[in-house]
Amino acid sequence: MASTDTGMPLDAAAIMSTVLEGILYGFSVLMFIGTIWTFTYKKRMRDVNRPIAAVAVFLFLLSTMHMVIDIIRVEDGLVKYRNTFPGGPAAFFADYTQETYVVKTTVILMQTLLADGVVVYRCYVVWQSVWVAILPCMMWCAIAVCGSYMVYDLSLASDAESVFTNQTGRWVAAFIVFTFATNLVSSGLLAYRIWTIERSVSTIRTRRGIRPIVRVLVDAAALYSATTFSAIICFALSNNGTYVIGDLINPIISIAFYMVFIRIAINKDTQKFLSAVPGTVETDREIPLHYPMQTLQIACRENDTSSWLK
Repeated sequence: MASTDTGMPLDAAAIMSTVLEGILYGFSVLMFIGTIWTFTYKKRMRDVNRPIAAVAVFLFLLSTMHMVIDIIRVEDGLVKYRNTFPGGPAAFFADYTQETYVVKTTVILMQTLLADGVVVYRCYVVWQSVWVAILPCMMWCAIAVCGSYMVYDLSLASDAESVFTNQTGRWVAAFIVFTFATNLVSSGLLAYRIWTIERSVSTIRTRRGIRPIVRVLVDAAALYSATTFSAIICFALSNNGTYVIGDLINPIISIAFYMVFIRIAINKDTQKFLSAVPGTVETDREIPLHYPMQTLQIACRENDTSSWLK
């Protein structure tokens, strides 16, 4: 590794990132099971939102692929090629010209595009305005372009230089920055729109309204944004912690995605339970999820708030 790199040795970083990723991956698997359960429990197949269920499955498969690749790389670097690779394990993990590293980066790109695409789509559905969605869409396209060039440069690289200083590093930096900005802008627009809708109908609705949904959207965006912002800081400082955070982003993407739908399902179950309890005071406890769209002047086909986010 070039002298411009700082922080922990890359072999130690690989061990740390794989262990932490494994822990987060376990949480994401549990949340994936919960998400699929909310889509299918007591529902007929025709009532299942198949596109969003497919996205959940693809995110799970991509995070699984990333976890498997990291395990293979750790086994190769610390066991298989420990005494034969020039420079030892640290040099092995610094060599991003290897096929496993290129495949791993491709998986990160695909998962990022999928998750950010869902956020941009939610933003469009809630606003029902092409003009509002133009900026998030352009930023999503920038992620795709920067990520594609990043993978392309890695596939053509013949010698391992510092990823923080070469041409590939510029694409990596642009990819991380656009990912951070796209998630922040799209989630901010989404949360703001839902909040303004709730205020506009506050006179005919309950106190709590859809604030729990806004909170979980903000929490998911904050979780994802904090991770990508940490990656930006580490990359700007040429710190090897970038590799650790880069591995943690994959399961965090899945967790942030699943938590939104599980929280929506909890809200809907709460509504059904409270409506079935005699004497429930709706103005204090109920969390309604249905609104007349004509009153809000939003050209949505669905009247269910949860459908806006799917």
